[in-house]
Amino acid sequence: MPETSTLAHLDTVANAATDPGHEQPWAELGLKADEYARIREILGRRPTSSELAMYSVMWSEHCSYKSSKVHLKQFSELADQLAQEGRTGKLLAGIGENAGVIDIGQGYAVTFKVESHNHPSYVEPYQGAATGVGGIVRDILAMGARPVAVMDPLRFGPLDAPDTHRVLPGIVAGVGGYGNCLGLPNIGGEAVFDETYLGNPLVNALCVGVLRHEDLHLAKASGVGNQVILYGARTGGDGIGGVSVLASETFDSTGPAKRPSVQVGDPFMEKLLIECTLELFAAGIVAGIQDLGGAGLSCATSELASAGDGGMHVELDRVPLRDSSLAPEEILMSESQERMMAVVEPDDVAAFLAICEKWEVDATVIGEVTDGDRLQIDWHGERVVDVPPRSVAHDGPTYQRPFARPDSQDVLQADGAETLPPPSSADELRDTLLRLVASPNLCDKSWITDQYDRYVQGNTVLAQPSDSGMIRVDDDTNLGVAVSTDCNGRFALLDPYAGAQLALAESYRNVSTGGATPLAISDCLNFGSPEDPAVMWQFAEACRGLKDACLELGIPVTGGNVSLYNQTGETAILPTPVVAVLGVIEDVTRRTPTGFPAAGQQVLLLGETREELSGSEWAHVVHGHLGGTPPRVDLAAERGLSELLVEATGVLSSAHDLSDGGLAQALAESCLRNGVGVRVELAGDPFVELFSESAGRVLVTVDGPDDEERLFDLAAEHGVPITSLGQTRGDSLSVTGLFDVPLEELRTAWTVTLPAALA
Repeated sequence: MPETSTLAHLDTVANAATDPGHEQPWAELGLKADEYARIREILGRRPTSSELAMYSVMWSEHCSYKSSKVHLKQFSELADQLAQEGRTGKLLAGIGENAGVIDIGQGYAVTFKVESHNHPSYVEPYQGAATGVGGIVRDILAMGARPVAVMDPLRFGPLDAPDTHRVLPGIVAGVGGYGNCLGLPNIGGEAVFDETYLGNPLVNALCVGVLRHEDLHLAKASGVGNQVILYGARTGGDGIGGVSVLASETFDSTGPAKRPSVQVGDPFMEKLLIECTLELFAAGIVAGIQDLGGAGLSCATSELASAGDGGMHVELDRVPLRDSSLAPEEILMSESQERMMAVVEPDDVAAFLAICEKWEVDATVIGEVTDGDRLQIDWHGERVVDVPPRSVAHDGPTYQRPFARPDSQDVLQADGAETLPPPSSADELRDTLLRLVASPNLCDKSWITDQYDRYVQGNTVLAQPSDSGMIRVDDDTNLGVAVSTDCNGRFALLDPYAGAQLALAESYRNVSTGGATPLAISDCLNFGSPEDPAVMWQFAEACRGLKDACLELGIPVTGGNVSLYNQTGETAILPTPVVAVLGVIEDVTRRTPTGFPAAGQQVLLLGETREELSGSEWAHVVHGHLGGTPPRVDLAAERGLSELLVEATGVLSSAHDLSDGGLAQALAESCLRNGVGVRVELAGDPFVELFSESAGRVLVTVDGPDDEERLFDLAAEHGVPITSLGQTRGDSLSVTGLFDVPLEELRTAWTVTLPAALA
């Protein structure tokens, strides 16, 4: 029981009705004056301190999407349009749920989603990254799925910056520590370095889960009299305000102006929670479920009630606490981890609690579904919350933020890479290749990925450094799924519309190189301050680009995340619309590997190379230059290439997409994967052929003349340009008439960068 003095100062609904002039810290909680006025209008009185806490976190940028939802609605319109055209038959659940769910055949479905935990990971790198993994895993679990794999697209400041040395090791350790303890393989991701991420690293986390169709669960509280059960970890003071506040404003030069405590993760409790929840699902005793992530109990209670067909009554003092001194508003704002909320029929409560006890998971009945249309919360018999739940969860403010293409965009695009001096000799070409291979964005990332368990559970088919991660779903039929995440922020800065499409195209292509058919996307849209019209223009263009590309490719956006205010002072990050693509493969034993498998293979290039070096790694590393327009996007060509790659499984002995670093990087990585050399001959300008970053290209090998002939036939059928480059042989990367790089020298250049910088 709280002390008498605490109850004496309790701000109740009755107090709020009789004391309208009571001063409240709405501005300190991140609300605007007009937002506070609207809350008073909704309630017909001032809010209690507990209600104010709920509205402040639920109406935050992170939870309400108030600056972005006017642009995000086109993804729902996309789903409707695809459905009308009969192109979304595989979508079982989409935008508005905890995660998207896709039918992959044989009675199986997969659910996947990517989200951000950027600002908390700057403040507390280990815990910020760890709880980012924990949160996305619970989103997947809440859909009724068993989590089977994670991925981690990461962005950091320059590799030699002191603050990068502070945040990178902790973030990587947090991702690995939490995922490894859960026994989830980390099958892919990215690690990109750029000046704009200094002071604002990006930690995006993805999780994939598997379920049978009949196991799908949704987040809603229906059925009058059904009981509301909170289970998992106890609620503590860690994470009060948490990501909902941190992610809703910019950082200044020393960090965020507001510093709520970052959540503290316990992966062992999460593992118990996963197994307990899956057994509860199997028992058929869960009528509705919601994980507790951003905004904690404020989110879970209001969203469950809003999505249901009645109201909800909660006895807040029943919530198990780690800190008995917490006030009601602090309990409602706490983002303590490893917690779930379930709606259970009264006759099933005993069985529910028994299963939780078996797994040593605390579970407490804290309320019930009511026949009204209010969310009512009491604290020791005193009413502290009485609100329409939809006003908290779904009817928050909507901002039509002004956006405009900045005048500087013309200047930026006019400054193309064509003006930069290319290598002038064969020796300079060789030196350029080695310099790029050793650069932070292109070098070996084993220092990071070796901290992750990639093969736990035994169903990992492909993982880093393959183009995509691939997981076996069914042991008997070898049905599987592949996932990739991609984004080139420099391309998005040069042209946000095309940049978002290029991110989608690369991820789509990476899934296809393994032999999987792309089915759907999830996105994590990382941008600067929405109060800057130029940033909002970038955001609007990226959304428009994704929607148009998905419509042409015929794949839906199943959900995702928006992370705004990613900037330090006046410096915004590169616009970073990370796109995750998920695809299905009927038989994972027929997947196409990434590296050259053996000597004596024919090496070919699929796709067309153009002189497209603006925004490239060559321009960035060699000249420190960023300007011009990004490579051209040809979605029809990407679709044809994807269909070819899927149909050619069994014909191809390897496939590796061309993206950052162009053909030179793809050749280097393909050689180094299995220690197999290559000799190629280039027909055009060797500089352009080696370092252009034209999209829609894949480096492939075949075993012999018959397979080569079959591949040429398939390429003709799908309208894909194809060029013979050479053959795998020897122990060097050799370009006829130009240079020869021994694999030992190449490997040294590729592998030393991260260990040397982070030792």
